[in-house]
Amino acid sequence: MSVQFGRWNFEGQPPAPDYIEKVSAALATYGPDSNESYSNDSIQILYRAFNTTKESRREKQPYISPSGAVITWDGRLDNRADLISGLRDSLTFNSTDMAIVGASYEKWGTDCLGKLIGDWALSIWNPRERSVLLAKDPIGTKHLYYSFDGKQLTWSTILDPLVLFVGRTLEICEEYIAGWFYHHYPATHLTPYVGIHSVPPSSSVLLQPGKHTISRYWDFDPYKRIRYSKDAEYEEHFRTVFAKAVRRRLRSERPVLAELSGGMDSSSIVCMADAIIARGAAETARLDTVSWYDDSDSSQNMEPFYFKQVEEQRGRLGHHINLNVKQQREQKDVHSPKNISHEFQSGGLVVTPDSNRICPDIFEDYIAYVRAREYRVTLSGIAGEYATAGFVPTPRPELQNLLAKARFFTLAHQLKAWAAKMNKPRLPLLLEAARGFFVPCLSDASEDVHPAAWFDSGFLKRHRAALLGYPCKVKLLGSLPSFQNHIHGLSRLRRAMATYFGAHQLHLGLLREIRYPYLDRDMLEFAYAIPQEQLVGVGKRRFLMKRALVGIVPDEILNRKPKKAVTDEPRKDVCAEWPSLTELGQQIISASLGIIHPNRFLQALQQARQNNNDVDVDSLKRTLLLEFWLRHLIVQRVLPNSIAIKRQQYFPLPEAQEPKARTFQFKNSSQRCCTHPLQERR
Repeated sequence: MSVQFGRWNFEGQPPAPDYIEKVSAALATYGPDSNESYSNDSIQILYRAFNTTKESRREKQPYISPSGAVITWDGRLDNRADLISGLRDSLTFNSTDMAIVGASYEKWGTDCLGKLIGDWALSIWNPRERSVLLAKDPIGTKHLYYSFDGKQLTWSTILDPLVLFVGRTLEICEEYIAGWFYHHYPATHLTPYVGIHSVPPSSSVLLQPGKHTISRYWDFDPYKRIRYSKDAEYEEHFRTVFAKAVRRRLRSERPVLAELSGGMDSSSIVCMADAIIARGAAETARLDTVSWYDDSDSSQNMEPFYFKQVEEQRGRLGHHINLNVKQQREQKDVHSPKNISHEFQSGGLVVTPDSNRICPDIFEDYIAYVRAREYRVTLSGIAGEYATAGFVPTPRPELQNLLAKARFFTLAHQLKAWAAKMNKPRLPLLLEAARGFFVPCLSDASEDVHPAAWFDSGFLKRHRAALLGYPCKVKLLGSLPSFQNHIHGLSRLRRAMATYFGAHQLHLGLLREIRYPYLDRDMLEFAYAIPQEQLVGVGKRRFLMKRALVGIVPDEILNRKPKKAVTDEPRKDVCAEWPSLTELGQQIISASLGIIHPNRFLQALQQARQNNNDVDVDSLKRTLLLEFWLRHLIVQRVLPNSIAIKRQQYFPLPEAQEPKARTFQFKNSSQRCCTHPLQERR
């Protein structure tokens, strides 16, 4: 996760020296291994390295190609051997990733982008064409931001300097807030600030004075098909692509740390990594593990049993962390309403609403362990369900495929099998599948969501799509409905990588590079190209994965029953935790920005203080988090003070007054899962 930054003044003046000094100081902690730069008249480029491979220690960046292009690269190139083979005249087996990328650009120009497999972000200054090209990998595991106007362009792999040193106040992006609110995540090109953009995954951005072009350089092939005559062939292919995905992410000059929860995703990564290391096919010498558990309720927590099965198989204990003992939960619950107002009082700028929530005190043990052992790479099983069908099994994509292909005899057979397995009538299952061709499909977490009652009506109209996770219809013609379903899930995953997980990876308290084997491009291509019934059997999640990993992953984990959703505990008397109307003050910034309706919000807050069960507590906490973050931005002079008087002043209701506003709750809110939307599925 090396850091790159650049500024180009279109009018020819070089950036001010004190500006560059401030930026360099802000980037220093993220890239401790080098401090390099390039300057030429109107452009200044900075690079700070965070080395994870032996080749990266030999890189010199910014890199100047034979044609004069100035390139900075933050990433891991997975198909080194293939590219070196195609560029053998200028490269050797020991060439650095940067040299390979530079040679690829010299030979193929921008067509090289689709050939770069791995996690990466890239910027290219072309002095002959007076242009800057910005691009990042197809999934978006790396990050690259930019802002521009008629006078200058600024870009950075870290958002902070674009906000800290912009030299003026900014405006909040409403669509970003709408996408952020219900964990559906904003569109990948957005940041919280109008005028500061994010490079979308699998895209390049060409910038010149007066020109701004975004182009898609690669995407998954909707017509690619992988078909075998035997199940065993699918299983062998799965093992091959999964082993390659893990091996690629074991490329490190130091020991690698894997997060082992005991679920299918993290356990499979560790077991496959052990097999790869044992046969000498990995660049790292050792894989260690770290596991979390909760001893506050051992009768319902089986995680230690499962991750200890993996430890027993590998013959080595990992590091165990008890994060949620009862005393810690009571004293340090970062999600408690009474603590939300304190999350933005650290003194430094918090550039996104979630940035300051990444490393609460309960993770101090984990941070200390990573620092003491000097780990620089961690493996995560996050998002494994997208490649292995780890969600609750549904016949909808399979039935839609059969409808689209007019295979009615097979449709009748599969419909009967699914109906028997799910103990449901066949007709409702068929109608649900057919409905997807006419009604936009919502994201996994959106099916029963209605926007909170205190949202401003104009805000709802402007950003309903973002609030609902950008729903879309299934097309009858073209690619298979199952492929469309994969891409819809991938879109949400890309948005998550651009926002929530991006903040995780870049938090200074836990400086490391997170790698996600299940987001390997080749593995996703395989999952999208095989028949849907291979991924999801009748009522069986992870159907192919469980068959393929027999003998590699302990049977106890392969046969583990899905973990039940954690339901909200009965409401307790928490009125003292909610801020009072007096504490909140007379001016609500989110109301001044036109996001919420002030009186309805204050009435909902009163209801919460009175333990009214009709109030959606999670949405109320989310609104308070947004409010205190916006106030923080005003204090930090990112937003103008004039926001506070932008709209007509209003006064909160007296504490004793009985609220009369309409109430709102999610459908089945008492059973709504409170785990993170992308938390590992069991």
